[in-house]
Amino acid sequence: MRSVTINDGLERLAQKLGRVCTLTSEERLALAGLPGAERAFGPREEMVAQHRPTDGLQLLVEGFACRFRLLPDGRRQILGFLLPGDICDLSTLVLGHPDHAVSALGVVRTSVLPAAALAAALERHPRLARAFWWLTAVDAAITREWLVNVGYRSAHERVAHLLCEVYWRLESVGLAHDNQCRFPLTQTELGDAVALSAVHINRTLMNMRRTGLARMQGGMLELLDRHALQAAGGFDPAYLHLPSVGSPFHAGASPWKAQGARNGFG
Repeated sequence: MRSVTINDGLERLAQKLGRVCTLTSEERLALAGLPGAERAFGPREEMVAQHRPTDGLQLLVEGFACRFRLLPDGRRQILGFLLPGDICDLSTLVLGHPDHAVSALGVVRTSVLPAAALAAALERHPRLARAFWWLTAVDAAITREWLVNVGYRSAHERVAHLLCEVYWRLESVGLAHDNQCRFPLTQTELGDAVALSAVHINRTLMNMRRTGLARMQGGMLELLDRHALQAAGGFDPAYLHLPSVGSPFHAGASPWKAQGARNGFG
């Protein structure tokens, strides 16, 4: 099996940015030319510390990570999952210090992009800046959906919805196939993402497996009945703004891309 390289991470990032506008060769070269120092993290190792300055923005090349906040008594709320091609701490480009922490979920490799170099590339290429702005807007859309998830959905709906989200996002960058994908989360981590106890998560997953919806085993996720799982979670992937890749469950191309083309961004 071919080893994953920093270029793979950049290619997945470019693939995501291409949902907003078709990148020119100059724009792709600007991304590829960003100096990136490779960094590796072990399972559950902190990658970004809350309220501490960072030496650059980390592009996830391989593995899974999560954003989280800790309460004073040690309880943790996971705020979002980070997948290959995601930038872990994009907000620090504007805000400076991150207002949350980032932790590895399993073995993770990143490429550290110097903030100054990325800012300079975005200044030279306004369409790239617009595309990165789009990334932050999609992150905000996912956060809003997570708020609805923990606020008003039942335990069964929360877990089904989250499993669908992760699978759809991985499939859009070529990391999920035939209703199967890597999913290296413990039941405790899954519970921290949907505000449920590990015991409640275990019970919910057992029920999903028994009823033929989904199965988590050995660091893998299998959607046993994709249609039924989507219905069980009330999952509509439109908020993810994914490209249409032949699945009836994928949202179509963002209308912003078409508008951008009319305004000279396409």
